[in-house]
Amino acid sequence: MRTRTLLALAGTAAALALTAAGPASADAGAVLTTGSAGGTAAAVGDTLTAPLASGTTATFYSSATGTSGVTCTTSQFTAQLTGNPAAPGTATESVTAHTFGSSSCTSNVTGVLGVNGITINNLPYSATITSAGTLTVSPPSGSVIQATVQLRTLLGSVTCVYQAPGLTGKADNADSSITFTNQQFTKSSGSSLCFANGFFTAKYAPVTDAGARVYVN
Repeated sequence: MRTRTLLALAGTAAALALTAAGPASADAGAVLTTGSAGGTAAAVGDTLTAPLASGTTATFYSSATGTSGVTCTTSQFTAQLTGNPAAPGTATESVTAHTFGSSSCTSNVTGVLGVNGITINNLPYSATITSAGTLTVSPPSGSVIQATVQLRTLLGSVTCVYQAPGLTGKADNADSSITFTNQQFTKSSGSSLCFANGFFTAKYAPVTDAGARVYVN
């Protein structure tokens, strides 16, 4: 019994040592755990939430290298865990909400006075996250991921609708974060004030389950 206890403690210490480096690739219980890498398995049915990482913004720019578009300082996603197998493996989630604080959003597009709101449509989305830390977000069958951006202009309110077939993000155990970088949306409708493409970048952290940080194993 003493030998088993020492082995268990050694395994936990090794998992914690990997936390700062990113998602663990070795078998560490469930794919998603709370408290630490290799910690308590997150339960199917649990709600996972994450705000924007402190001091960061969510941006929706007209190009991958530009700085023209919409910037928000408040955003959050909410997902329900639908599958959490043993690691290494792939956990599944249902993204039930993805919000942006309208009052926190601004635009530097010529002719635009402000942002009335950003709404994510066609929810819920399905999501998978692998032991390697790759997050994939997909719309319902036959649908698309869609963002409706309402801009305030001198001529009144303008509605811009952008669509994407899916999104890919990356998890990092160092701060329990999910990062999306230059995820491309294409304009499906809107006036000439709506840029043709929107590139979404944001870092959400920490991802928590009932207040406990979530780790990928």
